[in-house]
Amino acid sequence: MSGKPILEIKHYSKSYGEGKKAVDDVSLSVMSGDIYGFIGHNGAGKSSTIRAVVGVLDFNEGEILIDGHSVKDEPMACKRITAYIPDNPDLYENLTGIQYLNFVADVFSISAAEREASIRKYADLFEITDALGDLIGSYSHGMKQKVAIISALIHSPRLLVLDEPFVGLDPKATFTLKEIMREMCEEGTAVFFSTHVLDVAEKLCNKVAIIKKGRIIAAGTMEELTEGHSLEEAFLEADNEK
Repeated sequence: MSGKPILEIKHYSKSYGEGKKAVDDVSLSVMSGDIYGFIGHNGAGKSSTIRAVVGVLDFNEGEILIDGHSVKDEPMACKRITAYIPDNPDLYENLTGIQYLNFVADVFSISAAEREASIRKYADLFEITDALGDLIGSYSHGMKQKVAIISALIHSPRLLVLDEPFVGLDPKATFTLKEIMREMCEEGTAVFFSTHVLDVAEKLCNKVAIIKKGRIIAAGTMEELTEGHSLEEAFLEADNEK
C-alpha cells in the first residue's frame, strides 16, 4: 500500500560530453510501500538516474528529493535514510566481512545490540555467517553482493535503491532478497530498482517505468502498463512505438 512520496525525481536531465543527453527530463515518484521497477535497454539512462538519486553523480538540470530533502542541498539528510546497492559492489577487500559490516554500522551510529541482531539475521538468511571472518578479497562476486546487501539493510533505510540487484546472486539468494524487499515495503520502505529481468519485475513490482534513450516512454502501476498482457509484451510494445 502506497503512502507519502519518499523519492521524487522532477525534470532530471544529465548530459555528457558535447551536450548529448543521457537522461532527458525524467520525472517520477516512488511512494512509501512501493516496489518501483525501472527498466530499459543498456545505455537507456537507468544507471545515470540511479547514481544521481544516491548522490554519486552530479547533475545540473532538475531536482531530486528524498523524503522532502534535496539530494543537492541536503545530501547528508538524504544519505541517512537511503541505502544503495550498485550493480558491481566495490567493497574494502582488505577487511573481513564482519569488519566491513561493523564499519558501515559505525557510519550510521547503529548500537551494538541492534547491529548484532541485524547482521545475524541477514547473514543467516543469505547463508554467509560462517564466512564473515574471512577477507572480502577472498569472496566470490555473489558473496560480495550478499555483504553489500546486508550493509545496505543495517540502518533500516526508508529508501532502498538497487541497480540490477539480482545479477550474480544464486536462485536462493535472489528469492531471499525479493522476500526482504516485500517485507520492507510492508513496513513503509520505498524500493526503487533497475532490472533486465522482466518476469521478476512483473511479479515483484507494483509500479514500473520504462526508459528508452534517456526518456520515460511509459510509467504507472503494473496493471496500467500491462492491461492483461505480460510486462515483456508491454515493454516490447512501448519500445516499438516510441
